[in-house]
Amino acid sequence: MDSVTLDDVDRRLLHALQLDGRAPFSRLAPVLEVSERTLARRYRRLLDTGGLRVTGVADSGHVGHAEWLVRLRVRPDATAALARALARRSDTAWVTVIAGGTELTCLFRGPGDAPLPELARHPAVRAVDAQRVLRHVMGHRWRERMSALSTEQSAVIRAPYADQVAPVTPSELDQRLLPALAADGRAAYPWLARAVGWSESAVRRRVEELRRARMLGFEVEIDPALFGFTVQSLLWLTVTPANLVTVATTLGADPEAAFVGATTGPHNLLVCIVCRDTDALFRYTTERIGTLSGIDRMEISPISGYAKRTAPPIRT
Repeated sequence: MDSVTLDDVDRRLLHALQLDGRAPFSRLAPVLEVSERTLARRYRRLLDTGGLRVTGVADSGHVGHAEWLVRLRVRPDATAALARALARRSDTAWVTVIAGGTELTCLFRGPGDAPLPELARHPAVRAVDAQRVLRHVMGHRWRERMSALSTEQSAVIRAPYADQVAPVTPSELDQRLLPALAADGRAAYPWLARAVGWSESAVRRRVEELRRARMLGFEVEIDPALFGFTVQSLLWLTVTPANLVTVATTLGADPEAAFVGATTGPHNLLVCIVCRDTDALFRYTTERIGTLSGIDRMEISPISGYAKRTAPPIRT
């Protein structure tokens, strides 16, 4: 990511988007006391420099997809090219470079199994391991506490879709609309209408229906480096079954946690954490995780970078 210095306007905008990732600038401007043009310009700057991304996230039950967490041991000289190739695939939700470029970790999402035979045959891949994601305890979002807005401002901006209603029936429009929103959660309705081949009024109405039914949400990815947090890591934990839920929910409440998910396999809990530096990582893994009961084993995989990063499905 290019160097970006945040000011008060940027911080207020980021806080507002965390509350409603698709809120139009026309609704945000009077609350933030900034012009629509300024907000649009700040948003575009953060987007273009890689510090911000908004994605539409569908309920996995609505689209009927399974998720597979795949670790690939690769030749270091081929890591970058393979990561780019995996990022271009429509069935990858995120692609992470770990262990100094010797491994890739990918989340595959689709109606079937992960393409393991295809990956295993790749000349750059030395080993493949895949585990099914059973449950998201919390979504992939770094939750360093935002405090740029007052309680009153937050209440005005917060997305008005808190009450769950009866689920809607999946439609042909959803099959085109949801991938478009996953690519750009803030895409304008005229653009979405052209992309999916439906009328703007139909697209607008369907987005509202899916949001009110809690079948569609919007996640905001913010680069933690913007706030001075430079170390990200994947923690592969082996937790006794009796303690799994307690450990997962406990870690999910920590500000360091960006993602917590239960998986199959010997490492049955994956946690993505964000820390200010390596000393903070050491303290968190020893003084925090080390004190929790039921954790038999922990493996720390430093994240070198992301070739692709989107949010996981919402859970209703």
